Amino acid sequence: MTKAPDHIASMIRVDQAGEFGATRIYAGQLAVMGDRAPHSAEIEGMAEQEAGHRAKFDALMARRSVRPTALQPFWSVAGYALGAATALLGPEAAMACTAAVETEIDKHYSDQLDQLHATGEDPELAGMIEEFREDEREHLGAALAAGAERAPAYPLLSGVIRLGCRAAIKLSERI
Repeated sequence: MTKAPDHIASMIRVDQAGEFGATRIYAGQLAVMGDRAPHSAEIEGMAEQEAGHRAKFDALMARRSVRPTALQPFWSVAGYALGAATALLGPEAAMACTAAVETEIDKHYSDQLDQLHATGEDPELAGMIEEFREDEREHLGAALAAGAERAPAYPLLSGVIRLGCRAAIKLSERI
């Protein structure tokens, strides 16, 4: 086990928290929509990918002695509630949630990659982030293709979720 430098530990912590939150959002959506609703199969597939991402970050955290965010219990409840609430609004709102979250995660991962590539630091982490960013971009495309922008009050819904994501990222980097 190697202890990660603080700035790398922060990256790993926030990324693991984000993947954890994504699994909880999809769990909330599937709990409401079940497996017969429009887009359920897509959501199940995205949830499986997010669970795989989380497992890889969990392993990296263990190898690098990185503690998880202290906010993880809160993110568990908040993610599930967000997923359930958007699913209650309808399939397009569930997809709008995915589109909003993935838009912010794409930006977040891209910013991290810029920092890692600029320093040439931690190629293992950079490789993981590049791989996962591509998956997140696919999720964004799938959500838009599935009607995310047709959700009720899409601009407002998307804006609120994106703001929440940015706040969650900042808090999880530090706490």
